[in-house]
Formats: sequence, structure tokens, C-alpha cells
Amino acid sequence: MLRIGICDDQIDARDTLRFQLEKVIHEESEQIVYEFSTGEGAVRWLKKHPGEIDLLFLDVEMKGVNGMEAAGQIREFDKEICLVFVTGYTDYVFDGYKVNALDYVVKPAGTERLREVLMRVREHIFDNSQKTFSFKNSEGTYRLPLSNISYFYSDKRKVYVVCAGKAQNSSHAFYGKLNQVEDKLDGLFVRVHQRYLVNPKWVTRIGADSVTVDGESVPMSRAMKETAAAKLARIMLEEKTFES
Repeated sequence: MLRIGICDDQIDARDTLRFQLEKVIHEESEQIVYEFSTGEGAVRWLKKHPGEIDLLFLDVEMKGVNGMEAAGQIREFDKEICLVFVTGYTDYVFDGYKVNALDYVVKPAGTERLREVLMRVREHIFDNSQKTFSFKNSEGTYRLPLSNISYFYSDKRKVYVVCAGKAQNSSHAFYGKLNQVEDKLDGLFVRVHQRYLVNPKWVTRIGADSVTVDGESVPMSRAMKETAAAKLARIMLEEKTFES
């Protein structure tokens, strides 16, 4: 499912873009799910709902926080969302590279141009699909980059996804089993405990009965210690860089 958002402070512009997009999206797998009337509103909502929108059409010339400023703020906590600028002036095109915008369209956007943009978006998401983890809960559908996840842990019938870095202390829960999550990740994460699955990228210390993941201590069971510690050490050494 490709979930699309539109951000423009002009309702007529939002309606026009939505109407044109509805002509070219795949109805069975693509949907316009949210519309925002301000850059501030889009940033605020996206920060609280990571991974819930895959593609955001962002008007550049908005009052208050304009599209370029909003894009910069979004990139502080979301590196994966596809950003496409909508503008009446081509002068802003090159500024889009600063925030890793995927493309731009000039108002009014025609169906052929939007079709080209959507093809690029589909290719981009498909190429990176193996680098994300998707799940659903009562708050919505999420697609999170694996690089942003420090570890998973299970409690009763739920699996918790703990985010790292700037998103530290942010976690999401969904009903499932940790064994199923481990199978989906195909060895990219390491099982250190019956209830914990860690991202080697964020492991900074391997202790006698625990590992430190993004500053947090995670237990390591006796039964899994030998295999887990060896695998983590090997990965950490392979990824270690030395400065001359």
C-alpha cells in the first residue's frame, strides 16, 4: 500500500492535486490518506505517526512554515519519506536537493507528470523495501527503517519496537510473536534473549549477561550467550572503522 499525503495552504490547490492524482494512482494499492493545510501541522502529525505516510506532496510557497522549511524539519526525524515539492516557480527546484526531495511538480500538475513522479516513487520504495519493517496497530500502519530500530522485545502477546538515535525512548507495540519478527528480518538482527532481538548497529558493549544497545542495557540469556555474543562481536568488528 502506497499512502499519500498532500500539504498545501490553499484548499483549491489541494482539491486540484487530489483530483489529478486520483486519475493515475492504482486504486487497489494506493490511496490519498491525509491532507494538511499548514507546514506546521504536517510536521507535527508526521512526527507523531512515523511511517504512516510514504509520499508527501509539499507546497513550497505556504504562509508560516513554508514547504522547504517543513521539509527540513521532517528530515530531522524521518529520512525515508518521499518528498515531492509542488511549486509555481522552478527557482526552488535546486533547493530540494538539500532535503533529499525525490522530485518536484510545477502547478498545475498534469496527469502525465504525476504519472512519472509516481513511477519514481514506486521504484524508490520497492528498491528500499527490504530495509524497512512494517506493522499495524490500533494507531495505524507503520513502515520504519531498520536502521532506526535499536531492538525488539516481547511482553505477553505484544511485540515492542524501540527506536534509536533522535527517536530514542520512542516505542510502538503490535500484536505478534518475536519468532515471526526474527524470521522476517532474515538474520539482520541478533536474538540475545527469548524476549529480545537487537540491531547490531546499535550495540556498543557486550557484557557477561547483557548487551548495551543505544545506551540501554538489554539482558542476554545463558542459553543464547555463546552464539549471540560471537555473532555480535563479528559484526561489530566488520563494521568498525579506523581513522589514520
